[in-house]
Amino acid sequence: MTGKHAKPSKRKSTAISTKVKQPTFPFPKSDQQRVELFAEITFKIRQSLQLKEILRTIVTEIQQVLQADRVLIYQVLPDGTGKPISEAVLPEYTAILGMEFPEEVFPTEYQQLYAKGRVRAVADVQDPQAEVAGCLLEFVEQFEVKAKLIVPILHSLNVHPPQTSPPQTAIWGLLIAHQCDQPRKWADFELELMQQLADQISIALAQGELWGQLETVVAERTAELQAVNSSLQQEIIDRQQIEIALRQSEEQLRLITNALPVLIAYVDDQECYQFNNQAYTDWLGKSLPKIHGVSMREVWGEDCYPRMQPHIHQALAGNVVTYENEIQLHDGTTRSVSVNYIPHIDGDERISGFFALTSDISDRKAIERMKDEFISVVSHELRTPLTSLHSALKILVTGRLGVLTKDGQQFLEIADENTERLVRLVNSVLDLQRIVSGAVTMEKQACTATELMIQAVDTMQAMAQQHEITLVNQPLDIQLWVDADYIVQALTNLISNAIKFSSPGGNVWLTVEPRAQPPAPPSKGRKSTKSKAAKVAELGAVPIEILFQVRDEGQGIPDNKLETIFERFQQVDSSDSRKKGGTGLGLTICRKIIEQHGGKIWVDSTLGAGSTFSFTLPRHEK
Repeated sequence: MTGKHAKPSKRKSTAISTKVKQPTFPFPKSDQQRVELFAEITFKIRQSLQLKEILRTIVTEIQQVLQADRVLIYQVLPDGTGKPISEAVLPEYTAILGMEFPEEVFPTEYQQLYAKGRVRAVADVQDPQAEVAGCLLEFVEQFEVKAKLIVPILHSLNVHPPQTSPPQTAIWGLLIAHQCDQPRKWADFELELMQQLADQISIALAQGELWGQLETVVAERTAELQAVNSSLQQEIIDRQQIEIALRQSEEQLRLITNALPVLIAYVDDQECYQFNNQAYTDWLGKSLPKIHGVSMREVWGEDCYPRMQPHIHQALAGNVVTYENEIQLHDGTTRSVSVNYIPHIDGDERISGFFALTSDISDRKAIERMKDEFISVVSHELRTPLTSLHSALKILVTGRLGVLTKDGQQFLEIADENTERLVRLVNSVLDLQRIVSGAVTMEKQACTATELMIQAVDTMQAMAQQHEITLVNQPLDIQLWVDADYIVQALTNLISNAIKFSSPGGNVWLTVEPRAQPPAPPSKGRKSTKSKAAKVAELGAVPIEILFQVRDEGQGIPDNKLETIFERFQQVDSSDSRKKGGTGLGLTICRKIIEQHGGKIWVDSTLGAGSTFSFTLPRHEK
């Protein structure tokens, strides 16, 4: 084998002696001395956790104890090549630390032998009995090696082997001692020391691997903790910013709500106040801290709370509630208020409370009372002279007091028609005023829907014939507990409107059907395909409410008028209504009658296709 490194110049020119060198230093003579020497070296090794320092300590101590010319640790690389990674050498000999050696220096068969624990002590590399291969002999001559001692350094492949299987080992490298000036016979103690220190290197390798793994785990865990800490810090910052924003938002909200002359509050699902504006203190004379977290019953007392309780329960059931109430302030005065409850539905579709808005309507109520009183007084004062005037005009129209000219007769008929319309208006105003003021008591009695519908149709039959309208009555024998006269009045008002605003030759339908639950106003054009009998069968013998409907084929009502037509003196087209004799109070009276019975009324309409007026009445047993 040819060496790949330049052959260094030798220190001596004389021939190499084949005489084996004997030890010139005192060996430990007893086992105790040997143990102490090994313990001392081991102590020096374990003073460091760095593998590089451990290896340097080992080669230095071995060179001093053995008085060898060179001691090195040779690492076998995965591809079969290798290199010295630690070395202690006398100054007069060539240092080989860091040189890379080819695979031929340490062939595979040698690796296998050393992996099994082979140890070689060569006293003279030139001795044929040493069986040093020719290529290796030429290689070691480059570094003036005369004798060598080689101990394998084994490395465990599984640091934590299972208890059922022994650990697997592989050759990691070699611990080598060189004698360069002459051959040398190696003592058993030297061989034992080299083996023990090779074992220490194996332990250091395992510890280094564990240390590296631990450092990796610590680094990963540190990185994780730093990331978590950073996340927590950011979360804390975010929460602090959110809290600041919430406080600012609450302060702004409180500034705004405190400036409003209405009661604004938030009530939780336990009926306790969680937010109140300054108006609560102004109205009730209680500071906000004394109201916060307190139940509505305790705040309002047993005089006012029972009137509020049903509406509170509706709000906590998820319904928007609007009602009017009378409350007493801390100074003893009473105010009329309009109250709105708006449910608060959280992300889980749960009712967590409601917002309460209470506004003072005392002035409006006072004005309404003054207006109603004025209308009542004026109407009463007008009724008697109007009745007399209408009677006199009727007599004149009949011609009993003489015959007028054609023009005179026409003017007389116009006066009679307008007087009759004025009488109807006064009567309607008085009826409405009595209902609104509570002067009218609904005298409810048992009756059937069929009776009410037949009576209403019979009353309006003459008017229908006059306008060439066909009334289609579809009664159903359902028991009701109502004031029959007022329900008939509501039906006749609705039928009268349908007749007035229908074209000659058209139809007006009057229908009734049971309903299982309070319906929302139906969408336009929606019709049920089920028969009345099927609907009754679905509901059983006792339906919850009854639905009446009056449908026409008239001109229809614009969308923006569907709600306002139920207000006083509101008409779709005032000029057209005057021609047809409308007062603008009929639908208002209908709504008040239906509401007095605990029902609801609404209208659906399509321009050019007609309208459907619907109202419900709850079915109650006597």
